[in-house]
Amino acid sequence: MELTSARVDSWSWGVRLYKTRSMATTACRAGHVRVNGDKVKAAQALRIGDEVRVRSDGFDRVLIVQRLVVKRVGAVVAAECYVDQTPPPPPREEVALVPMRDRGAGRPTKRERREIDELRGHVNE
Repeated sequence: MELTSARVDSWSWGVRLYKTRSMATTACRAGHVRVNGDKVKAAQALRIGDEVRVRSDGFDRVLIVQRLVVKRVGAVVAAECYVDQTPPPPPREEVALVPMRDRGAGRPTKRERREIDELRGHVNE
């Protein structure tokens, strides 16, 4: 029997995007899951060909639904249930532009705070 639709939370849990179904439901409630560009509730019907965007760790994963599942499946089968169209992450050099203070160096001085604000592009008023 082929499924024609599945709940967003059960599908995202079934293809191992979330560790538990309740975590998938919570992510839907928080607005971290979008289907075809719209924020969805956990019970939203999902169909083959829909685009699912899942926000995790500050980045969006873009998935196209290829197969519907309502039960948790193995990792190999789960990988066949979607096409991952997530853009590659930015290079590490671009991410590491924020200066880091040495551990245990204490609070920054007023001069150091001004320099940090200047690097971040904040306007001193």
